Amino acid sequence: MKDMPEVMHHINLRKGDVGRYVLLPGDPGRCEKIAQYFDNPQFVTQKRECVTYTGTLLGEKVAVVSTGIGCPSTAIAVEELVAIGADTFIRVGTSGGMQPELIPGELAILTGAIRDEGTTLHYLPVEFPAVADTEVVTALREAAIQNQCGYHLGVSQSKDSFYGQHQPERMPVASHLLERWKAWKMGGAVCSEMEAAAIFILGSIYRVRTGGVMLIMANQEAPGPRVVYDDLHGTISTAVGALKILIERDRKAAQAA
Repeated sequence: MKDMPEVMHHINLRKGDVGRYVLLPGDPGRCEKIAQYFDNPQFVTQKRECVTYTGTLLGEKVAVVSTGIGCPSTAIAVEELVAIGADTFIRVGTSGGMQPELIPGELAILTGAIRDEGTTLHYLPVEFPAVADTEVVTALREAAIQNQCGYHLGVSQSKDSFYGQHQPERMPVASHLLERWKAWKMGGAVCSEMEAAAIFILGSIYRVRTGGVMLIMANQEAPGPRVVYDDLHGTISTAVGALKILIERDRKAAQAA
């Protein structure tokens, strides 16, 4: 990337601070917990919403960097991480289920995202799909099976407004929000979250690998009493397991080249 500073303005990192492989939670408070799944975890830096820890997996340098909530701050973090050499990204976090059969505690492995947000319109026309990298998707699926986690492959809704989803009736554009939510459900969207579309669109532009694994924390579309599941162990284990799979595959590919 041209005209980027030596030290990235928002993430406070430079080339060499992180390796190729990066996990992307939204919540800065989750970085330390995720880093405990690495070998030799170390705190690196914090600036604004971006907290960075590094470590190793199978001897390879890896990192976890928080993006904050939403596509605008996520796009900034990914832009700057790509600029310093990262090329494999997995979004790891929580989401709400959108199909009645999805059970809180299961995982959504994202194959793509509905661009129901504004950030990616500054990158590509809305007709361009936000899709995950096939290698990352297959690695996440394999890791979920290894960890005996229930999972669903599918498309998420990346939204800008948390309360526009959870309390649409009180918004001046309630009918518009409700109509679109119904459409996303009928189209088979598996979960609602706030960052994946930006990660996937930037992955397409910069030719880097992206994916996402989301804990289905609750499901407003499920019948019966509301259930909330907030244990991230399976989600983190699956993301870390996928990185190990990708590291091994990358090494084999490099040896065969």
